[in-house]
Amino acid sequence: MRMPRAHRYVLAAVTSAVCLVSAAPASAAGASCPKADELPGRMTVSEVKLATLCLINAERRAHGLAALRQNRRLTLAGRRHARDMVRTRYFAHDSRSGREFDDRILRTGYARGGRALLGENLAYGTGRYSTPRRIMRGWMESPGHRANILRREFREIGIAVVRGTPQTGPNGATYATEFGRRW
Repeated sequence: MRMPRAHRYVLAAVTSAVCLVSAAPASAAGASCPKADELPGRMTVSEVKLATLCLINAERRAHGLAALRQNRRLTLAGRRHARDMVRTRYFAHDSRSGREFDDRILRTGYARGGRALLGENLAYGTGRYSTPRRIMRGWMESPGHRANILRREFREIGIAVVRGTPQTGPNGATYATEFGRRW
């Protein structure tokens, strides 16, 4: 069921891989997140996702915010989109068919006919720039991505990590994080 546009609230942040290259020191938040500095190719996808969630929630705690809970519908929306971007070699919030990110999330049944506040952060990297900590650092240095991570209203998150990137094929990793709150 498609919600009328007036009842949907949407946030988005866009970045390119270039924005993710950073030599800035790591934030103290997330210093104790296991495997945050490991290359995704040396971990299971579940380990990459858990390290990313740990880093996001550490930043939120450092700013006095509640931790985000994982949501399987948000994860599904992110996984489908990340796979599509890698498979068909594009990098954008809108799919190649023109479907906007909020429509992709709502089609999973996330809002269940109610209202939802939604956001999305995308990123990809290769080599040392593909670790969860490097991806997180890039998001925190980008005002739009940082705003999604630190938005007080968000309560849930879906994290998807797919091996490969839209530009380099099988090397690296592509991340899609879907943020949400339903009421």
